[in-house]
Amino acid sequence: MAITRRQARALLLTPAGLWYAALLLLPLAVVLIFSFGERSPIGGYAPGFTLEQYANLPSRFAAFRNTLTLAPLGTVAALLIAYPLAYFLALRVDPKWKTLLLVLVIVPFWTSILIRSYAWIFLLGGKGIPALLAQFGLEDIRLLNTPFAVLLGIVYGYLPLMVFPIYVALEKLDKRLLEAAADLGTPPWRSFLQITLPLSMPGVLTGSMLVFILLMGEFLIPSILGGGKVFFIGNAMVDLFLQSRNWAFGSAVAVALVVIMLITVAIYSRLIKRFGASRDDVGLM
Repeated sequence: MAITRRQARALLLTPAGLWYAALLLLPLAVVLIFSFGERSPIGGYAPGFTLEQYANLPSRFAAFRNTLTLAPLGTVAALLIAYPLAYFLALRVDPKWKTLLLVLVIVPFWTSILIRSYAWIFLLGGKGIPALLAQFGLEDIRLLNTPFAVLLGIVYGYLPLMVFPIYVALEKLDKRLLEAAADLGTPPWRSFLQITLPLSMPGVLTGSMLVFILLMGEFLIPSILGGGKVFFIGNAMVDLFLQSRNWAFGSAVAVALVVIMLITVAIYSRLIKRFGASRDDVGLM
């Protein structure tokens, strides 16, 4: 009996579907069920059905505020640094140097984020940059254990993840469009705004989404560079699950984070469709 195309597709997708259900959907279902439960007297989870955990979410307002402030700021800062770098690598650098420079962008990922974060402790501590600034009369400047230190750490840590999607989008750019614009007397800044930027927007959106989602769940960098004073949602969940052992409340916080992520992904999908249409329009010009 011959296998139809639909049956063949189902056979090919079944292993991935089971893997997806077991490692993503099932854990999310467990977290959702736990979020309606209660904290056991000895810690952990006690079965129940209550909305008390969601009503207590405002008690973690500082963690949500810090995350929803520093994660977008970190994403924007990484974008502002990554775009010129990716533009230079894709369109300006000599091809014989391109591979070396790309490797240099990746090099920080060869070292653990833990080690890199501890290196910033020295740089931002009293014997690092503040000591250097004191030599110029700028004394009593505190950088470590501040939102600025956390912002600096997350931008440094996730910058390569922003560079590469933008680089790939710019690398695929049809250079003939830029040459045609130059031949028609279009100023470089207008060519950038009307051709380069619109065609690179899928890379910009992909890099921004990738960095933003990871920053929303970040806990290591705020813990090290924030010194316990700048909490993210990830830090709140670590505290609730491992220290307070309030699994029900921790699950409610996790569900709230997932909801924020789903809203962000929905917005991202709409923007991708919009700029995908804009890319086609530019290509037809």
